Amino acid sequence: MDKRTGYVERDTFETQIKLKFSIDGNGESHLETGVPFLTHMLTLFTKHGLFSLDVDAQGDTEVDDHHTTEDIGICLGKAIREAIGDKKGINRYGYAVVPMDEALSEVAIDLSGRPYFVFNGELPSQRVGTFDTELVKEFLDKLCIEAQMNLHVTIRYGENTHHMIESVFKALGRALDAATVQNPRIQGVLSTKGTLG
Repeated sequence: MDKRTGYVERDTFETQIKLKFSIDGNGESHLETGVPFLTHMLTLFTKHGLFSLDVDAQGDTEVDDHHTTEDIGICLGKAIREAIGDKKGINRYGYAVVPMDEALSEVAIDLSGRPYFVFNGELPSQRVGTFDTELVKEFLDKLCIEAQMNLHVTIRYGENTHHMIESVFKALGRALDAATVQNPRIQGVLSTKGTLG
């Protein structure tokens, strides 16, 4: 099977990013983000979605992690959209519930072509190490917009902020994997309208 792959470059005054994403991967990632916690989360996303992901990012992290995190979300969303292609034969919907010790999160995806982001849950700490946890929503929102998906994220419960975010990214990988599976029973796109978007 040919790998469904997307490649994106983004060059601004704030960030320079090269990103390659393959749906039909093996869970391997090669990541230089400049944001260690984001690198950790993207490694989990890739491994549990069985994707392949390469990121080479330079950003103004001397200011903070905002621009780099946001722009990697933009690039990953665009690469996902490119890799999915015409959406013919894919499941379209994906759902996963993933525990991480005391934390539990769920992610539901519809590759509808109509971006809509919902986030339910409160993260108890403003920072994990040096990472500002409000950037989790920023990243997911930009990912959703550029991938043109419905993305619903619910953190059901948890106490440790690291665990809660980790369960989200693992669930994101598993849900996207389920949504992009090519199902031989689906003719064309999975829509009564005959089109998605």
